[in-house]
Amino acid sequence: MRALIQRVSEASVTVGDETLGAIGQGLLVLFCAEEGDDAGDVELMARKTANLRIFEDEAGKMNRSVLDIGGAVLAVSQFTLSGDSRKGNRPSFIRAAAPEAANTAYEAYCAALRAMEVPVETGRFAAEMKVALVNDGPVTIWLDTAELRGMRG
Repeated sequence: MRALIQRVSEASVTVGDETLGAIGQGLLVLFCAEEGDDAGDVELMARKTANLRIFEDEAGKMNRSVLDIGGAVLAVSQFTLSGDSRKGNRPSFIRAAAPEAANTAYEAYCAALRAMEVPVETGRFAAEMKVALVNDGPVTIWLDTAELRGMRG
């Protein structure tokens, strides 16, 4: 399971003219489920997301989480995070979870964050979306549950 997490002062996702989700200060999370991911990966990713200390405290140090600041998460499913570009110029997405499993993992991730009392807005799974954001910092963090578990170098 992979996530690209961006600290934002605001973010939104639209399909056509419809705004599906919008947040103020918080995290934009581009989320990707991969083959073999399980409930443990979902829980690990949600816990890491909610507790990632990338917001500044009074001393200007990144010492606060989205929970600490009362922020929100905009979670957008993005299978292209599984892209492998080691061979040729066209990425392979063979590691991406099948659509049904990916949607189940995405929904479970959002539910796990909500269970931790993180407000969550979402996009629409498998839709052609437009994501707008103001990256705050900028601060962008890459998380991969295989790396977090020491399974991928």
